[in-house]
Amino acid sequence: MTAELVRGQNHPLSRSRLEIRVSAGTPVVTAAALGDENGRIHGMEWVAHPGSPTQPGLEVSRQAAADHRLAVDLDALADAVHRVGVLLALPAPAGQGPTRFGAVAAPFVAVTGLDGTEVASYTITGLEAETAVVALELYRRQGAWKVRAVGQGYAGGLAELLTDQALPQARQLAGSIEEVVARGLARSVQAPPPRPSEGDRSRRAATPARHPDQAGGTAPPGAPGPVPPAYGGQPTGPPGQGGPQPACPGGAADPSTTTVGGPIDYSHPRRQSTAPPTAPQAPPGQPAQPVAGDATGWSMEERLYNQVWGMFEDLARTTAAYRSAVDFAESRMDKELEQVLSDPRNRIGGQGDAAREVARARQAQLVDRAREALDRDLAQLAAEAGVVEPALPAAYARWDNPVWCAYRVPMEIPMALRLGDLRLPEADRIRIPMLLRLPLERGLWIDSGRTEALDELFTDAHDMRRLAVEAAVAHAARLLAVYPAGEFTVHVVDPAGAGTQPLVPLTRNGVLAAPPAQGAAGVTDVLGRLTRRVDLVQMALRGSAADSLPPGFDTSQQLLIVNDFPHGFDDRAVNQLRYLADEGPSSGVHLMMVADREESSGYGPLLDPLWRSLLRLTPVAGSHLADPWVGHAWTYEPPLLPPGSQVLQQVLTRVAEARRARRP
Repeated sequence: MTAELVRGQNHPLSRSRLEIRVSAGTPVVTAAALGDENGRIHGMEWVAHPGSPTQPGLEVSRQAAADHRLAVDLDALADAVHRVGVLLALPAPAGQGPTRFGAVAAPFVAVTGLDGTEVASYTITGLEAETAVVALELYRRQGAWKVRAVGQGYAGGLAELLTDQALPQARQLAGSIEEVVARGLARSVQAPPPRPSEGDRSRRAATPARHPDQAGGTAPPGAPGPVPPAYGGQPTGPPGQGGPQPACPGGAADPSTTTVGGPIDYSHPRRQSTAPPTAPQAPPGQPAQPVAGDATGWSMEERLYNQVWGMFEDLARTTAAYRSAVDFAESRMDKELEQVLSDPRNRIGGQGDAAREVARARQAQLVDRAREALDRDLAQLAAEAGVVEPALPAAYARWDNPVWCAYRVPMEIPMALRLGDLRLPEADRIRIPMLLRLPLERGLWIDSGRTEALDELFTDAHDMRRLAVEAAVAHAARLLAVYPAGEFTVHVVDPAGAGTQPLVPLTRNGVLAAPPAQGAAGVTDVLGRLTRRVDLVQMALRGSAADSLPPGFDTSQQLLIVNDFPHGFDDRAVNQLRYLADEGPSSGVHLMMVADREESSGYGPLLDPLWRSLLRLTPVAGSHLADPWVGHAWTYEPPLLPPGSQVLQQVLTRVAEARRARRP
């Protein structure tokens, strides 16, 4: 699992031989500074840089480049070395290129194993006038190595950075590095140019009568290129090619429709440009126009994922600043009133009233200033959300996004899955997609119990249970839709048959492994099979004998939907559920509970670990999710289908067809 760090966060390192990958989108110079246990750099020989790229256990790039790979062997470092700082700097300007990090995309740094597996990553945000930055720090504490996200920038460049690191020859070393770069010994390699536009890579027919492959079929100047392939290699041809097209949710026009004689796309459906899009030049004094996918990452999918979480962090940060400013204004007003009214002479007559008016006016002025700053940030976030939301792939998109119009079963597993939206009361118009990394690392709990939000909307407990099952069906359908055919299997346990009607979308299309299990015998059979599966996979993994699994063993991810818990479950079944919740995710078995916690209170504290191990979601909006970063209580909104939409039925039909076609 990759740890996505924020500034100041650390993560343990279990490997000694590592690679540090840097992606900046513009040429940067990398260096690594070795420090003792107090962080002090003893001399220029303790810094690896393009002019002296190798040190014991450490090697950096010999040139400025947009992408770097630094090699680190922690076991080969000298005993006196307790810290390794990864430094980034923009080359000295020579009439071209950016002069500050605030003018380029946020640098992305990842610590990986030699096999390319990411251990930790960090996107360095918040840089403005800085030209040098300490990105990461590897440090040794009590014999164990850890990585810390630093993100400390310096407007004075390498000279100021190295001076702050207590290097005596800081300016001399910075000057020598700049000289090496300027001389061309560490020649600057420009960022990878964007691939030719799809319009330049396609061939058009000159007239309807000419065959598209005949010579001379060039497109007129300025003609638009074809729509790029949809996420997961989904074709965007006209209806009738490759099966029926799902109707667009909400009645929108199908963007995948083309005309005869249109462009022929010869680009590889999974080969995407590595250069993030750039925003158009903004007018002086105005913020840059947002662009979808301008975050760092190795693919458009990863850049959009990082951009969405960057929006989440920005909204959390600006809201926290506003709330802090309001609290400060209130405390300042109380303090001023206390000071004035502590004198008994000011409590009588008009002096006390005047003091109160002055204090309230100052408090209102501070709050208004904080609100102006908040509104400015929210306007920028709303503009960014407006361009990001339509560009999201199917796994990240709402059900009403036109990307589902051209849905095809993907060939690869996406990075993450959208479970709903998040919002804060200060920014009610902005919805941040709630993305969860795949494969799932913990189970889901769809709470069918009564909450304050539910009490306001519904009085019938049956309606709440129905909504919870419908939410579980929507989540399961999305999981089935984003996995390749046959790589995700869904089981349902419904002991009393209470969810028969809401489960129809899954049962009617034949996407379940078997009909929903009912009764005590059905519950015992399904739980027993999945428990034995987890035991078998764990034994194979622990014995390094993964290839010795039985022939025909289903290696797909398994999801168990449990409805109406705890009805129909004995003590043995409850223990099996706890086992699947704890050990299942590491073996590819995941749990989705549809339950009311109060109804299972008869088991006492036995089930408390089960509830804590699951991610709680609600079938209606509810403020129950808190981020550990700033402690906001976020309002969660489930992914609802548009009224009257057939998109769920059509997507599941495609999934069922792909599963049948895959069977021998």
